[in-house]
Amino acid sequence: MLASFKVLKDDRLLNNLADYEDAAIVRFPAGKAMVQSVDILTPIVNNPYWFGQIAAANSLSDVYAMGGEPYTAMNIVCFPIHKMGRDILKEILAGGMDKVRESGAVMAGGHSIRDEEIKYGLSVTGTIDPEKFASNNGLKPGDHLLLTKPIGTGVLSTALKAGVKESAKIEELIYAWGSRLNKAGGKAIEQLGLKGATDITGFGLGGHLLELARASGVSIELWLRDIPFIDEAVKFAGMGFMPGGSAANKKFCQSSVTLPDKADSALIDLVFDAQTSGGLVLAVPQPQMAQAQEMLLEAGDLAVHIGQVVAADSSGAKLRII
Repeated sequence: MLASFKVLKDDRLLNNLADYEDAAIVRFPAGKAMVQSVDILTPIVNNPYWFGQIAAANSLSDVYAMGGEPYTAMNIVCFPIHKMGRDILKEILAGGMDKVRESGAVMAGGHSIRDEEIKYGLSVTGTIDPEKFASNNGLKPGDHLLLTKPIGTGVLSTALKAGVKESAKIEELIYAWGSRLNKAGGKAIEQLGLKGATDITGFGLGGHLLELARASGVSIELWLRDIPFIDEAVKFAGMGFMPGGSAANKKFCQSSVTLPDKADSALIDLVFDAQTSGGLVLAVPQPQMAQAQEMLLEAGDLAVHIGQVVAADSSGAKLRII
């Protein structure tokens, strides 16, 4: 089916997609390292084109989180072709194709299988400067943490599946944030030489911050009052619309987290909300804070200062929610 889309000739590919080749031959730029990732997910919205865009943005995000630039992508799709129309599959693939084009990468093929449940994602290859990339172990005490998207899409997806009255509005919110590329954050990592970053996905904000803290041998102070929660997500979290993955995240992380004496339980739950295609958290040294925030805001992203990195202490707490 991919061959039915209009695929522009691209110098990165040495063979032709339309010729039904079994593999892609890719010209790779000199002086660059390769960054690779793969991700796949089940639908979190009802609109198939929107789902394709969200799933593609989610797959591309890991490359951006390290400061890389997507170069080529391949579809991975599971689809119940025996009971659903090809038009739905075509919309999913079209959404993914358009998001890959927006990223500047080229679609280089893919693989599909017949399945009882829809699943879609990408295998992504990106280019990266081997001397300038971010990782989980790059945090230093004194770094400040910037978040580029709001928190709460996991709760919104759960509410949408439950058929709440505001379904159309909720689906639009999930699409608006979930389909947004983390391109500006990736550029900030590259241009400012940031060493620590992560994207916020299935482990939630709290879970991914713990990964950073453990890998870097530091502790993180997270300022609950400053986290940009989606208003509708706060409402639905208070009503109990928490995905199972979010509860599992909170339970798994609790031994390494200290909580404030008094805090809204719904907000604490949202700290561990399982996101799909969430934003980036960038660890930024103080001298580069203004420039990093300016770059993000100019691109239309958030640039919210949500916490700071501190030296580890004997308490064992890696994440302190304040």
